[in-house]
Amino acid sequence: MLFSGKLFDFPSVILTGWGVVIFCLLTSSIYFFNDIVDAPRDRLHPFKKFRPIASGKLPIPVAIFFSLLGIFLSCYLAFGLSFFFFLTCLAYLILQFFYTFYLKNIIILDVFSIAASFLLRVYAGAIILNYHLSIWFLLCVISLALFMAVAKRRAELAMLTKETAPSHRKTLSLYTEDLLDDYLSMFSASAWMSWALFTFFESQPIVFGSPALHAILPLTFSGTNKLLMITVPVVIYGIMRYLSLIYQGSKAESPERLLLSDKPLLGSVILWGFLVILILYGGRD
Repeated sequence: MLFSGKLFDFPSVILTGWGVVIFCLLTSSIYFFNDIVDAPRDRLHPFKKFRPIASGKLPIPVAIFFSLLGIFLSCYLAFGLSFFFFLTCLAYLILQFFYTFYLKNIIILDVFSIAASFLLRVYAGAIILNYHLSIWFLLCVISLALFMAVAKRRAELAMLTKETAPSHRKTLSLYTEDLLDDYLSMFSASAWMSWALFTFFESQPIVFGSPALHAILPLTFSGTNKLLMITVPVVIYGIMRYLSLIYQGSKAESPERLLLSDKPLLGSVILWGFLVILILYGGRD
């Protein structure tokens, strides 16, 4: 909605909101299933052992019931919303099943699978709004998803001992700290660079034509594409901050907990969103 110019378009908000609810139902149902399969290994993890299924608080038959109910209900609702949205949800479901039983045990392909799941989320939103995605934006999403997936593996290595790491996750016996550090450097650089290229080259289709911002600026700074460049340092700071927190282990193992608990990182995300909204929508009539 943000980059399609429909952030304040009520029908688009309702449509996207339904898509979010359906996709959340699907992913939550898959997490039920994944936690059932991973329960024995999760009991070896210092934090995952407290999850309802791993700890025994939630009986496995109940978890299976909610998992199947959520999967069928989300697919039914997705089909009613959009056929291609349904296909995207189905692709996500198939990917997660392959990941649970096979791909997560193969080095490199495990982080590729995580990145692909984030990419499918983006495509699902774009399909609902019938919006053309910029290649630079997609590259940014892919790079950032790979960065966060590798960061999760690096945090697990930092948190678990050499004895328990392979038992919890098979690929941790194949990854080394130096290798993951190289991956982090590669994907962190590609993430901010692809976002910078998006602001340089691909922002013209989302200019809304209102002269309010440009009327008070010299030609040197006019054009929404140039104004979006202001966000590049914020993105670089956010990635650098995330990198500095990865080696703390317990926090970085859970990206959502890391984002919500670290004020500088959360502040950079909020500032980025504020700047993008101000630049793209601040001059609209």
